[in-house]
Amino acid sequence: QVQLVESGGGLVQPGGSLRLSCVFSGFSQDYYAIGWFRQTPVKGREGVSCISSNDDGSIYYSDAVKGRFTISRDNAKNTVYLQMNSLKPEDTAVYYCAAEEGGVPFYYCSGEASQYYPYWGHGTQVTVSS
Repeated sequence: QVQLVESGGGLVQPGGSLRLSCVFSGFSQDYYAIGWFRQTPVKGREGVSCISSNDDGSIYYSDAVKGRFTISRDNAKNTVYLQMNSLKPEDTAVYYCAAEEGGVPFYYCSGEASQYYPYWGHGTQVTVSS
C-alpha cells in the first residue's frame, strides 16, 4: 500500500519561501508519478507540479508556478520536495502530495487529472499573508 506524508507548510509573507516534503513508501511498480496539488474553496483543486520516477526525472509545472516553484526527488530518502519561492497570496491553499503507479504520464498534472492519482497524503496548509 502506497503511503504519503507531507510536511513543511506554514505562514509566510509575500515574496517568501517554503519547502514542502512528501515522504513516500510502498510502491510496487518501477514506474510511478508523484504530484503536488493544491485546493481552495474558491478555486477547487489545481495541479501544481508533477514528477515521474524515470531517470530523466520528467517534470511538469503549471503556468501559475513555473519559474517560482521547483520539484525534486531524493530516492535515497524516498522524498519528493516542492521548493516554493516568491510566494504570492494566491498561492494560499492546502497542498497535497499524490501518487499513482499505473502508468499515467507525468504531465497529467491538472485538477482534472488528479482523478488518476489514487494515493493521497493528508495535506499541509500554506498561507501567504502579510
